[in-house]
Amino acid sequence: MKGYVYYSEAESVRNHAFIDDLMVESEKLGIELRLLTGDGRPDSDTDFILFRDRDTGRAAKFEMEGSRLFNRAEVNRIANDKLQTFELATLLGIPAVPTNRIRSIDEISAYPCVLKTVDGHGGNEVFLCKSAADAELFFTNFHDRKLIVQPFIESGARDIRVFMIGNEVIGAVKRTGNGSFKSNYTLGGSVEKYILSNWQENVVKTISQAIKSDYVGIDFILLPDGRWLLNEIEDPVGARSLYITHEFSVAGELMKYIKGTLSRE
Repeated sequence: MKGYVYYSEAESVRNHAFIDDLMVESEKLGIELRLLTGDGRPDSDTDFILFRDRDTGRAAKFEMEGSRLFNRAEVNRIANDKLQTFELATLLGIPAVPTNRIRSIDEISAYPCVLKTVDGHGGNEVFLCKSAADAELFFTNFHDRKLIVQPFIESGARDIRVFMIGNEVIGAVKRTGNGSFKSNYTLGGSVEKYILSNWQENVVKTISQAIKSDYVGIDFILLPDGRWLLNEIEDPVGARSLYITHEFSVAGELMKYIKGTLSRE
């Protein structure tokens, strides 16, 4: 079996440790895995591409040319559009952070609020606005981007990220922000292992089944009363917090899943 893991040039450098682990685990399974970056093209006899980028157009092109992608371009499209994610949650009846497209600060009905680019990630391009002046600054910085507005929801800067391979939960972490309303681990927040309840597992499996994902992270804001609200779906999802809190190779589980899936197709 032969495949590629695709990254942009910059992200291949930042994620070298995970790429190395993918290579090691692939070799154990008899899979020939190579790194593909930038404008590189896969060989014609490739069995799959593990797509680790946010370029939906490139993913769709790979698929049109006959490549089997993990995740599919459609998963990438939904996960990298926060408005699409909210619309999916609404369709599935899953409580989510209210999200609306915004084109002018005149459309903001109350402060504080949270403004985001629709396709930002990693806690970047997210701004807590306490006044119209804050909102004006955000609009100035991102005037050429598609923007959304959400109400500010007090959560103690806590959220839950659930990692899914196929329709199975492989782990979950609770993230807590450090001096910020953002809980992202890469922005200095803390992280700990989190055990889902049965109803929480049912929620995330409903989402993964609906989008037919292979490997995603699903983020929920954790409310003080124990409820949660869907916030984002991450594709590609980084696994640093999972490696820190769990004692298994995420790369190993992912490559086993890919091999098993292809053997059944």
